[in-house]
Amino acid sequence: MMSTTQSIFGPRYLALSIGIILAVMAVGFEGLAVTTIAPAIANDLQGITLYGWIFSAYLLAQIIGTLVVGRQIDRKGPAWPFTIAIILFAIGLIAAALATNMIVLITSRALQGFGAGAMMTCVYTAISLSYPDELRTKILGAFGTAYVLPSMIGPYVAGVIAQQFSWRFVFWGVLPFLLLAALLSLPVFRKLKIPNVHKKSETGATWLSILLAIGTGLFLSGLGMLPEAIGIVLLLVGLVLMVQPLRKLLPAGTLMLRLGLPSLIASRGLFFAAYVSTQNFLVLALTETKGLTADIAGLIVASAALSWCVVSYMQSHWDTADQGRGRNKRIRIGVLFMIVGIGLVVWVPATNIVLAVVGQMITGIGIGLAHPTSGAVAFANAKEGESGEISANLQFADSFTPGIVIGIGGAIISVSHATGMIMEIGLSGAMAINLVLILISLFASTRLKIGKSVGNSIV
Repeated sequence: MMSTTQSIFGPRYLALSIGIILAVMAVGFEGLAVTTIAPAIANDLQGITLYGWIFSAYLLAQIIGTLVVGRQIDRKGPAWPFTIAIILFAIGLIAAALATNMIVLITSRALQGFGAGAMMTCVYTAISLSYPDELRTKILGAFGTAYVLPSMIGPYVAGVIAQQFSWRFVFWGVLPFLLLAALLSLPVFRKLKIPNVHKKSETGATWLSILLAIGTGLFLSGLGMLPEAIGIVLLLVGLVLMVQPLRKLLPAGTLMLRLGLPSLIASRGLFFAAYVSTQNFLVLALTETKGLTADIAGLIVASAALSWCVVSYMQSHWDTADQGRGRNKRIRIGVLFMIVGIGLVVWVPATNIVLAVVGQMITGIGIGLAHPTSGAVAFANAKEGESGEISANLQFADSFTPGIVIGIGGAIISVSHATGMIMEIGLSGAMAINLVLILISLFASTRLKIGKSVGNSIV
């Protein structure tokens, strides 16, 4: 029976809960803030030709940090990897704040990406090991809120800081939150016990992660060069390099939507990618084709974050009421809401402010239901000694898939522009990809009938 008296902010969990929330807010704010200040950084450091690498370096390093550290955690526990992740993330922030050229800035972004990927994987693992099942939907809901809230204020605050002072202060400002998160979380992390389960050598996983990062880099670079021939070549080479690492590093059968945990990871990756990509291209559509200012477009997109926060809080209470029996159903309902929300804005020529706000709020309701619940289902079905791997899989779904999908959407817009189409058509094409992904996610969400006996066997 689930207890209704425990709280993630009770004496037993208070320090860890606040530490987790601060860590997530630090990573979320920094990531979103860089989106706002990146043009100023590139202009100030005279590196506009390397603009895309401000984001690509972060993503590629995050892939390695997420997958490698996830397996280290299952051998050594989360305390030491979390310490290293905090240090690397902090060094990356300091190096970015002091950067005098784009090479240093891009290197600092790679350190931040590795640190962020590793840190979030450690946080997911701590949730799996520290909280009982009935509290996981609550802490995961708070986790989601802590990540979403920066999207409502982060870009605006970063813009003000960059305009009134310097973009460098944005990086400095994250450090205190990071330090406090470490002080609160590390004492608890050190006490966490990892089951003594025999593990395979991690050397293969490390090299596969690096190969996946290289393949992803080539794939994204190729997408950015379409429709030129070199772009097509790089895209195909990158795709070939990515397939085998994905098959080996993710739960067996993820790419084929195998029943159970593989379909859960696939569904989560697809609906989260559709959510993030829709937000990115909706802002572009509102500013470039509807004539809205960036701040108004940002407020419209923030309506999804608001409904996400509200529903994320509510779903934890529903989870307590039905003792977790309705989790799979809530994931499916959440994905259905997202289909409706994204569908309202998929045809950009017909999109207006009202449709955009309503669509975003409905989409936020959907992800507020599906995102924290999918994490709780994954942890409830973890095999002994594999919390780190599942944590890595969840974090990977939240970071890798959106980066790929946004790259594909950008390529569609680029190709449409090169062939003389109006931007609204290209944007509609990018939005249509998101709708296709969320429909596949719905199918995958019907294949989540997993029980305690099912784990995430790695090929």
